[in-house]
This record gives sequence, structure tokens and C-alpha cells, in this order.
Amino acid sequence: MMISSTSNIRIKSIRKLKEKKERQDSGLFYIEGLRIVIEAFDKGAKIKTLIVNYDLLKNERGLALVEKANEQGIEVLEVSRDVFESIALKQNPQGLAAVAAQQLFKLDEIDTRDFGLWTALDSIADPGNLGTVMRTMDAVGGNGLILIGPTVDPYDTLAMRASMGALFSLKIVKASAEEFARWKRATSIPMIGSSDKASELYTEVEYPRDLILLMGSERQGMQEYLEKLCNQIVRISMVGSSDSLNLSIANAVILYEIFKQSHAGEQDKK
Repeated sequence: MMISSTSNIRIKSIRKLKEKKERQDSGLFYIEGLRIVIEAFDKGAKIKTLIVNYDLLKNERGLALVEKANEQGIEVLEVSRDVFESIALKQNPQGLAAVAAQQLFKLDEIDTRDFGLWTALDSIADPGNLGTVMRTMDAVGGNGLILIGPTVDPYDTLAMRASMGALFSLKIVKASAEEFARWKRATSIPMIGSSDKASELYTEVEYPRDLILLMGSERQGMQEYLEKLCNQIVRISMVGSSDSLNLSIANAVILYEIFKQSHAGEQDKK
């Protein structure tokens, strides 16, 4: 049966997922749009409900996804055009959205035997920065992110949009500062931090295969206790009048140096 009332209790609960508190309390999140919903489905996100309006959904891949969801027993909630537009995040919606379960991990759930490349972010506040870091991490083949302390919600709409679906390719870990410090001391995984006060340039360091790249917060930079946990600290050279780079850009610059080195090593072996 199609839902045609914007005041329907299910629609109200979906609409509330735009609020951080509701996402935290429910463990759910809302995603919208053909590309990101298909990406979530293909990458194994825990889709609970597909929301569809057939007047708006004309894309063949989107329609095929609805059929696949039906075959797999995933709830498909058909709504009227007015109802879909009432929950939509942007104008001219594409008629496909979803409610899914969040997938957040704890530090002790990370497999340190095959660790690979991770980024750790301390108290990151900007959802656009977080989304861009996720997108870059996916691009260089990173395994995940460790979010330390009070951070922006990775399931924030702006963060997900900036990630371009990379959220569903990475493991996302949340930890308090104390939990992270204990875990780091108990592991032998190298951690390299970034600071404009460091003496070594990021291009002068040899990066190991298993590595945490640590970025301080946008406001405070790297905190002292985190600096002490680092095996090395590097800086990005700058010659202009600006004294720092945007966090997500600085992260990308260093990640691509790591990427370049790791791929150069593979070429050398061949």
C-alpha cells in the first residue's frame, strides 16, 4: 500500500533521521539518490528499507535495484510524490532513498594482522572535511578511519555526500581519546602525525605498509598527548602567506605520497 500522508508515523521517523540525536538513538541513517543508494547496496550496507516513488524513479538501474530488494526480502516502502519530496534532501529528487543500519566498529575489532593504511582524525568538526577524507582514503586503497573524541557524525548528510559513497567501502571506528591512547600503546602499528611545526618533510619519510596517518583537529591541530603517541611527525612545505592547509587537503597530499611509495615498491618487485 502506498503511503500518501506526509504526517504518517513512518514518514515522520524517517524524516527525523536527519537529526544527529535520532541517528545516535536509533542506530539508523537515511540516504537518498540513485548513485549513493546503489553504492550502499552493492557494498553490503545493511539496508533496512528502500523508499521509492515510481513517478520520480525512471532510471533502469534504480528500478532493477527495487526488484532485487524485493527478491532479498528487504522492505520496499512505496510513497506518493508529495511524501517523497517532503523527506527529500534536495530539490528534484530521483525517487529512490533508503534507511540503513550504521556500521561502526570498536578498536578491538580491528584486525591488526592485516592492518594496511588507516587515517586517524582527532575531533574533526567539519562534515565536508570528513567526507573528503573518506573519499581520498578509498581512492588510495585505505582500509578505514579512526575517529577520536567528539567528532562530526560520519552519517551526517553532508559527510556522506562528500564521501561519494566511500563511506561504504571503509571501516569506521569511533573511540575516546583514552581508548585510542591505550590501544595505540598496546599495538606495534606505526603512527605518523602531521604538523606544520615538524622538522621532517612528508616526502622525506619512508612509509610502512601498516600505518596510521594521524591528523589533528581543524581548530587545535595535533594535541600533545597524540604527538607523544606518534612514531614520526611530518610537515608539508609551504612558501606562500598561508600558514596551514585545509585538513582534508593536507590529508590527501600525504596519502598520495604514501600511495606513490607503495606502488613504486610494487613496480620495483616486478
